[in-house]
Amino acid sequence: MAQIIAEVSRTFNEFLLLPNRTRTDCSVGAVDLSTPLVRHRVGESPAITLRAPFTSAIMQAVSSPELAIALARDGGLSFLHHNQSIAEQAAAVRRVKNFKAGFVVSDTNVRPTDTLGHLLEVMRRTGHSTAAVTQDGSATGRLLGLVTSRDFHPQRHGLDGPVSGRMIPVAELQHASSDITLSAANARLWDERLDCLPVLDAEGNLQFLVFRSDYQDNKRFPHQLVDAGKRLRVGAGINTHDYRDRVPALVAAGADALCFDSSDGYSDWQAEALTWVKKHYPDVATGGGNVVDAEAFTFLAEAGADFVKVGVGGGSICITRDQKGIGRGQASAVLDVAAARDAFAARTGEYVPICSDGGLVHDYHMALALAMGSDFVMMGRYFARFDQAPGAKLPTRDGFVKEYWGEGSNRARNWQRYGQGGQGLVFEEGVDGYVPYAGDLHEGLAVTMTKIKSTMVSCGSLTLPEFQASARLTLVSEQSFQESHANVAVRETAPTTG
Repeated sequence: MAQIIAEVSRTFNEFLLLPNRTRTDCSVGAVDLSTPLVRHRVGESPAITLRAPFTSAIMQAVSSPELAIALARDGGLSFLHHNQSIAEQAAAVRRVKNFKAGFVVSDTNVRPTDTLGHLLEVMRRTGHSTAAVTQDGSATGRLLGLVTSRDFHPQRHGLDGPVSGRMIPVAELQHASSDITLSAANARLWDERLDCLPVLDAEGNLQFLVFRSDYQDNKRFPHQLVDAGKRLRVGAGINTHDYRDRVPALVAAGADALCFDSSDGYSDWQAEALTWVKKHYPDVATGGGNVVDAEAFTFLAEAGADFVKVGVGGGSICITRDQKGIGRGQASAVLDVAAARDAFAARTGEYVPICSDGGLVHDYHMALALAMGSDFVMMGRYFARFDQAPGAKLPTRDGFVKEYWGEGSNRARNWQRYGQGGQGLVFEEGVDGYVPYAGDLHEGLAVTMTKIKSTMVSCGSLTLPEFQASARLTLVSEQSFQESHANVAVRETAPTTG
């Protein structure tokens, strides 16, 4: 007969943290949310440390280059999805690695022969008032000049006239070479009273534009996650089918970390793939998953995983449990795997971080996941709500929403992830829907981090290891769960009559 696990499968909703003594030195501003991303010897520093314990899910609806840039600037890491060609994914990695804070890749570009009417349309589309005039009209073509909204007037100048007639030629522009630092570029903007400084390579091709208006850009993001070359870090998802071709391309593009993406990582295929990657690219951080128990964690850790993702069926758009009856409550899974991680570290001297992936509906769930032993969390729905996610922003009667679809949905067409046999999905394990629009990632994540830090202060902790070591958890009854929520009737007032 089947083996029955006596423990109840529990979710984050079933737990609350008990407050601990808060010391006088314990404040929100003093809390450090840094956490290891990759395997390391106990007592030593990891090769990569997250400045904030957040990663974005390996999903088409979530991890775009734009979101990867935004999240890395706040100290987290995105894993760009692999449900695209190898060349496309490698290009996405390069786009993040080539990003420089304050160095803008021009998205408003025209040819000198284009009409002013065309220029006006381009400016309206991008919302920017400065256009680069390049030989081929691309962002990296030979720079011939700049034209701004102050250089022409739609009613005063004929819109059929060429851009070249109103642009400022490159010979009259101050510009810089590609080895200039942001500090030096900003100094030139102020010293030479410039609004924009083009950065050119040795052949005169446009590389970046530096704007006076972006002067404070770096100061907004003091905790950026960068590599030794001061480039933003970025991860990439991989699968167990084409990894021998995909991994070399991603590594060459500059990916800082890789992660096998599977709804069930406890398999010989993933162990074989991990072994291959660690043999050929031993210095590239590579994670595995997903798992829900100690046995599966140890299996992947022994196969070489540098971190392990925890969670099956707990995602907001995942219906694996409904379809297959497989999974585990996320709280139970995290607690079990965290204990296995600690046992593995005691036995081998190597600490393999774990990531809670799924089941995080509210901000306080993230705090619970971290308290229960997760080194960091991975989220899809949370990040899909922001401007930087690729889903379309749509108006509804109740406000704006963003598109969000699961990798197990027919829309994603990610049949390789689910291994149902054949070249397609026989049945869906995810849905296609919407999430409430939440604006800019930086602003939204700042609120979430403040909540987590405030929780840690109430628990008397300044670091995540201290939080995990001292956290006290209590199970909640249905009645105490209901007691946790506001229950106030809104007073209706009659309109004043005159």
